[in-house]
Amino acid sequence: MKKEIAVIGAGTMGNGIAHTFAQFGFKVFLIDANENQLQPAFETIAKNIDRQIKKGELTEVQKAEMLQNISLQTSINDNISNVELAIEAVSENLLVKEKVLKLLNTFLSENAIIASNTSSISITKLASYVSNPERFIGMHFMNPVPVMPLVEIISGYHTANSTLDTIKNITLQLNKTPLFSEDYPGFVANRILMPMINEAILTLQEGVANVESIDGIMKLGMNHPMGPLQLADFIGLDVCLAILNVLYQDFKNPKYAPSVLLVNMVAAGELGVKSGKGFYDYKSGIKNATVSAKFIKK
Repeated sequence: MKKEIAVIGAGTMGNGIAHTFAQFGFKVFLIDANENQLQPAFETIAKNIDRQIKKGELTEVQKAEMLQNISLQTSINDNISNVELAIEAVSENLLVKEKVLKLLNTFLSENAIIASNTSSISITKLASYVSNPERFIGMHFMNPVPVMPLVEIISGYHTANSTLDTIKNITLQLNKTPLFSEDYPGFVANRILMPMINEAILTLQEGVANVESIDGIMKLGMNHPMGPLQLADFIGLDVCLAILNVLYQDFKNPKYAPSVLLVNMVAAGELGVKSGKGFYDYKSGIKNATVSAKFIKK
């Protein structure tokens, strides 16, 4: 296939996906309706490339080539009519995704593959918004995308084997490992991860231990590279809440019900790294967040 793709959504996941494809020689249209999101995303990509240069993974020449591979635009339009893969990486909101997918369906050729980076929403449901559901698939990247080696690939009810094979091959071209899931809520990664994060938040909420102890026990005792509370901050507490809500609604099982502390922190705007504060305070170095203490059982 042509090495030309479109990524819709210039947030944390979208800019990471664009970065990774550009690194491996793909021409990337990075699209976001919010013009104020695009330039910061481009600058983030440049900074992350600089980190790779310092580690000896890339050169300044490669940086220039990668940045030239990325084109920014604020709308889905005829510019992407020839791409053979479009990846939707907008917020974890069904209505937002529906709007984006219907627009993509209008401008892409009938041979194009559309992939969603959704972390929990049904691929079969999302495929119903396009005219060729056999060419629709889930392509769930992990954060940070340039670093994490996994792509969780999810087939919908109508996804063709040829689509699956193409996406598997593209994933390998990105020097990543494709692993596969059927279309069930949360797929594999978040069906297992989110209940663990939620249980860690409940452990804090109930006063069993403080933030440092919970994260430290999981890191030192279970060999996790990052504690579940810090990981939640990194993912975004709003994203964690959205995924848990999908799991709870789809499985109708109380074990997936999001904790009150998580709900309240999101309502208070404490979303983790993206807002500067979550379970840790990122404005003045990593330390315990204090605002949430009022919700913790004494």
